[in-house]
Amino acid sequence: MEAVILAGGLGTRLSSRLTDLPKALAPVSGRPFLAILLDQLTEQQCRRVILSVGHLRQRIFEAIGEEYRGIPIQYAVEETPLGTGGAIRAALQLVKEENALILNGDTFLDADYNAMMSEHTSSGTELTIAVRYVENMDRYGGVIIEQTHATGFIEKGTSGPGWINAGAYAMKRNFIWPASLPPRFSFEAAFLEKHVAETKPKVFRCEGYFLDIGIPEDLDRAQIELQNPKHRSN
Repeated sequence: MEAVILAGGLGTRLSSRLTDLPKALAPVSGRPFLAILLDQLTEQQCRRVILSVGHLRQRIFEAIGEEYRGIPIQYAVEETPLGTGGAIRAALQLVKEENALILNGDTFLDADYNAMMSEHTSSGTELTIAVRYVENMDRYGGVIIEQTHATGFIEKGTSGPGWINAGAYAMKRNFIWPASLPPRFSFEAAFLEKHVAETKPKVFRCEGYFLDIGIPEDLDRAQIELQNPKHRSN
């Protein structure tokens, strides 16, 4: 398994907490959040990681280096912001395997990524989305699912239970992007939501713990819940 982690975000909503750190290095119980994601990949026998970096990237270079617990680390550097979509497209050019796992650098998902990659490759699809059922999808927006594929998305702000995009994907290295996309674009809004009909992404349903540390309240939750699973709220 080969993985790409998006670690170039500005972390605007955490700016009051992270004055000189990129969001992916947010301290969680004394450790960088990115290290927790890398530990998870190590435990699942990931063989290579590409870190997509931009904002305050030197701090990530210093914290992680070129190897983590025996896993080679390569960097895809955003000289100018590319958005999540542009960052994924650029990082895929460094992937060596036919398919790669894509993770958001601010999200922890307790998922069997080997099983996800196996389903993805055996199905022959170009894109698989990890989805997670939640009691209130208001903050995240929802995913409309028909059998094994996503067919649409529900806007953020819609309350009620449903499936959400859990921030993990499996993609073909040579994925063919719509020609209309600019160099900088949002993977979620500009690509997934607008091109779901022709892309027809497969879904991988997850039941494990999910946490997005993108707001201060959830970064505070991470201090307790990622350290001690029995205190997890979902």
